Amino acid sequence: MKKLKTLLVAGLLSISASVSIAQSIDLGRGELPVTVPANYNADTENPLIVLLHGYTSSGANQDSYMKFSALADRYGFLFVAPDGNKEPGGDENRFWNASPACCDFFRTQVDDSAYVLSIIDEMKSKYNIDSNRVYLIGHSNGGFMSYRAAYDHSGTIAAIASLAGANHIEERDPPASPVHILQIHGTEDGTIAYEGDDIQGNSYPSAVESVTRWASYNGCEANGAQRELRDLEATIDGHESSVMLFEKGCQTGGSSELWTIDGGSHVPNISDTFSEQVVEWLYAHPKTSVSFAD
Repeated sequence: MKKLKTLLVAGLLSISASVSIAQSIDLGRGELPVTVPANYNADTENPLIVLLHGYTSSGANQDSYMKFSALADRYGFLFVAPDGNKEPGGDENRFWNASPACCDFFRTQVDDSAYVLSIIDEMKSKYNIDSNRVYLIGHSNGGFMSYRAAYDHSGTIAAIASLAGANHIEERDPPASPVHILQIHGTEDGTIAYEGDDIQGNSYPSAVESVTRWASYNGCEANGAQRELRDLEATIDGHESSVMLFEKGCQTGGSSELWTIDGGSHVPNISDTFSEQVVEWLYAHPKTSVSFAD
């Protein structure tokens, strides 16, 4: 129960803000705003970023916290931040059915993996989306959901960035196609533990286990390399976050990476450059080995 309360508090910490929206789509769950960059050209292929919120939150609230839509003009991507379904009962918390651990607590069995794919397909039908640069970003429950969608739709999704989420716990065969994986996690996360834990008796893996599992899926060498420190948390002095990178021997279109925020919480006070760093990481990891300029 304590973990559920913390998940609820984490979702409510995001406060919505007004965003200038030019378009929308509707896939049966209500109108879904779409951010289209000012320099959008229908004759040019454009990246797509889908942001998946945490438990009890919403797409708008999640974007208010992470501010990815504000970067759409600068980096030239289309952006969507959908809402999960509401739980039955009085609280009607929004959730994604991502894994047994998180967060379909009322066992609705809603197929959110198919819903995420339908958003991507609808965006491709209405806009000129680069099939090699379809990206997911998720926080907490949304991080779990990004892992599930990457596994289920590995031929469609180029890369995911999960903040304080986790992969599935059970052993599985590798997905059909490689996917680039970025896990970002604070060592002092009291909600989704860095070392792994369980929610209502359903276990989830540690941050390291999530990343090493995908390194294996992607055919990478087992030993990760340490890289430069990053500044991801505004209230912790210096470049507090270490990087573990699995990129040697990987299949084309796949890698795995962990950014560990030393002392970071479940809802870190993200640095001014956090979201830029994530977008630039995604841009450096398309479906193929081709490099793209920002």
